[in-house]
Amino acid sequence: MGSATAANPVPSVDGAPARQGLWLAVVVITGLNLRPFLTAIGPLTNDISAATGLDLRGMAWLTLLPMLLMGLGAWFGPALQQRLGARRVLLGALAVLALGSALRTWAPGGATLIATAALCGLGVAFVQAVFPGVIKRQFPGHVAPVMGLYSAALMGGGALGAQLTPLAAQGGAWRGALAWWALPVLAALLLAWRALPRTSRFPVNNNGPSATRWLLQRPRTWLLMLSFGLVNGGYASVVAWLAPFYQSHGWSAAQSGSLVALLSLAQAGIALLLPLLVARQRDRRPWLWLTLALQAAGFAALALWPDVAPRTWALLLGAGLGGSFALTMVVVLDHLPHPTQAGAMSALMQGGGFLLAALAPWVMATLHGASGSFNSGWLMHLGCVALVAVLTVRFAPQRYAAVMRAPAPR
Repeated sequence: MGSATAANPVPSVDGAPARQGLWLAVVVITGLNLRPFLTAIGPLTNDISAATGLDLRGMAWLTLLPMLLMGLGAWFGPALQQRLGARRVLLGALAVLALGSALRTWAPGGATLIATAALCGLGVAFVQAVFPGVIKRQFPGHVAPVMGLYSAALMGGGALGAQLTPLAAQGGAWRGALAWWALPVLAALLLAWRALPRTSRFPVNNNGPSATRWLLQRPRTWLLMLSFGLVNGGYASVVAWLAPFYQSHGWSAAQSGSLVALLSLAQAGIALLLPLLVARQRDRRPWLWLTLALQAAGFAALALWPDVAPRTWALLLGAGLGGSFALTMVVVLDHLPHPTQAGAMSALMQGGGFLLAALAPWVMATLHGASGSFNSGWLMHLGCVALVAVLTVRFAPQRYAAVMRAPAPR
């Protein structure tokens, strides 16, 4: 994104402690609200299925549809921001997320509940598309640590959704337990309304469409989409099915929710730490292979020895998924030196990757229907991890310039 012009100033909060504190609160509270609507579903699968008649493939749509919208939002969010401005997009997206959450109180059946998931997913999609750019402009001297804080809050919110919702749903009140997440979203909306400057129509580089067309002609862009999508498909399936899997082994909703929360906390911690550890190493592949090995161990353990050490398996999966996500976000930016081109490539990778990842919970539900067990799904993801490990060989940094042949920015 380009810098603010004199005719359309975008104030920065660097050097203004009071304003900076307000913005840090916006970053944290917004991030905390972007995952509970997803992670709250898994621990309540049995209750929701009994009340709505949704089978596992129907339940998969509660994860599949929001992730599809996240993929589309990564592609179309910047254009919407260019037309409406960041303030309107962000406030409108948070309002849609709050509405989708609140409407779950009155969801009489499966179709209505899926519609609320679509509303929540649409809101999150546009927040995720716009918010990193807002952070970059509001914290121009502290982008990396503030983005780290945002990522940690996002994953921490997933942990809260998995941990607190089953406790609130005790006694069968699952609709209210899902709907009360609208309240913290409203808090984020009020803070953002207070903090966002009314002149926040951030300019977008006019070379965006041509850059997108050029990048789509590069096989490396599609390779990154595939790798990102396969790994995040594992995350989508874990969020959707880890709690129901352990409930089938006799765990309660609260216990299985705690397991998803533990996974999310491990994901948040490693996503913050690993990029710092590899900052001085140009070749990220050894660390990527390490995160993939952790995922492979976790998925194999779920399929073969699920009851031996469930919390250890959750920690392995969380560390592997979180580390792989964070490093892939770094690798895609490594490919191109120009920020606009690198940002466009990152948006394409996330858009295509989330569209692919959205299918994983439904495929896993289909495999469960055919086999009567979740084990075949965990083994499917083990195979996906092995494929990504092979694809990672291609991410040699000395080859980036050759495979991209980036044109000079106009």
